[in-house]
Amino acid sequence: MEYLALWMFLALTILLMAGFPVAFTLLGTALYFGLIGFGWSFFNLLPLRIWGVMTNVTLIAVPLFVFMGVMLERSGLAEELLNTMGLLFGRLRGGLAISVVVVGALLGASTGIVGATVVTMGLLAVPTMMRRGYNKELATGTVAASGTLGQIIPPSIVLVLIGDIVGVSVGDLFMGAVLPGLLLVTLYAVYVLTIAWLRPEWAPAIPKAELDAISQSQLAVRVAKAMFPPLFLMVAVLGSIFAGIASPTEAASVGAVGATLLTIFSGKFSMQTLRAVMHTTVRLTCMVFIILCGAAAFGLVFRGLHGDDLVRNFLNAMAHRYSHEMVLFIVMALIFVIGFFLDFIEITFIHVPVLAPIMIEFGFDPVWFCILIAVNLQTSFMTPPFGFSLFYLKAVTPPEVTTGDIYRGIIPFVIVQVIGLVIVVLFPQLATWLPKVVFGR
Repeated sequence: MEYLALWMFLALTILLMAGFPVAFTLLGTALYFGLIGFGWSFFNLLPLRIWGVMTNVTLIAVPLFVFMGVMLERSGLAEELLNTMGLLFGRLRGGLAISVVVVGALLGASTGIVGATVVTMGLLAVPTMMRRGYNKELATGTVAASGTLGQIIPPSIVLVLIGDIVGVSVGDLFMGAVLPGLLLVTLYAVYVLTIAWLRPEWAPAIPKAELDAISQSQLAVRVAKAMFPPLFLMVAVLGSIFAGIASPTEAASVGAVGATLLTIFSGKFSMQTLRAVMHTTVRLTCMVFIILCGAAAFGLVFRGLHGDDLVRNFLNAMAHRYSHEMVLFIVMALIFVIGFFLDFIEITFIHVPVLAPIMIEFGFDPVWFCILIAVNLQTSFMTPPFGFSLFYLKAVTPPEVTTGDIYRGIIPFVIVQVIGLVIVVLFPQLATWLPKVVFGR
C-alpha cells in the first residue's frame, strides 16, 4: 500500500503505451486505484474535484483560442503568407525554407494550433520546395518543426493550461514566452542558412528571372497585405493583455472575434464555414476537457495515495546528493524522454502538477520553470516515433516522401530545439525580463 501510487503510475504508463485512449485510461486507472486506496468513499470526493475543473474561468480561453485558430485556417491566410514570404526571401539560398520558418512563427502567434499549421504548410510548402529542388529531409523537417512554434509563441493553449495547473498568471507566461519563441525562430533560421551554405544543392535560390517578374513596389504591397492579418491578431490579443484592458480569457474572445472579422474581409466567410469551425472547436475542446477531468481524478488519487510525497522525497534525496541544478536537469531530461512517447496534453496534466510545485519549492522562478516546460513540451510534437507533427505531415505529403525522410529531417531540428532549451536554462532573463518590465513583477 505504501507504494500504491507508483503502481498506479506504472499501470497508467503501460496502458498508454498499449494504445488505450488517454482520457479513459486516466479516469479508469484513477477509479480502480481510488477504490483500492479509499474504498467507496472515494466517490464522495471525485465530483467536487471535477466540478472545480469545469467551473474554472481561466479555461474558457481554451475553446476561444481553438475557435480563433480554426477560423484563421479557413481564411486562406497561410497560403498568401507562404507565397509572399517565398518571394521576399527567394533570392537567398534556403530562402524558401526561411519563409516557412517565418510563416510558422506568424501562424503560431495567430492560431496556436499545431495540427492546423503543419497540415496547411505541408500541403502548400512541401510540394513547392521539392519542385524547386529542395532536399526532401530539409523540406519536411523545416515544415514539421516550424509548425510546432505555436506551442511556445503566445497566445499558446499549452501556456494557458500550464499557467492554470501551476497557479501562475497566464499573462506573465505569455510575456515570458515571447523572447524564447523568437530565439527558437532565430535558431531554426540559422540552421537552415548553415545547411544552405554547406550543401547549396539542398536549398537552391529561386531563379532571378522569376523574382524580377514582380516589381519592388508590388512586392511591398503583397508583403503588407500578407502581414496585416497575423499582426492585427497579435496586437488585438497580446496588446489587450499588456495594456491591462483584458485578462487572458477576455483577450481570447478578442482573438476569436478578430479572426472572424479577418475571414469576413478575405471573402471566405459563410454560414457553412462558421458551422464547420464551431463543430471542430467543440470536438477539440471536448477532447481537452475530457482529458482534463481524467487528469483531475488521477491527480486526486495520486496525491491521496501520497504519490507526490514519494516524488518529493526522491527529488530531495537527489538535491542533497547533487544540487538543485542537477535535479532541474533530471526533470527536464525526464520530460524530454517522455515526450518521445506521450502527447503534450498527457504530460501537462499528468507530470506537471506533480513536478512543478516541488521545483518551485526548490527556489526556481515559477514563470521561468513553466517556460522551460513549454519549450520542452514543444519537442514532444517533433520527436520520433510518436511526434504528432510528423504524423500530421506524413498524411499530407506527396507519396515519394517516406516516413524515414520525415524522421531524418526532424532530428537536426530536435537538436536545435534542445540547444534553445539549454540557452533558456543558462539565461533565465529570457523568460523573466519581459514580465518584470511590462507587469512590474
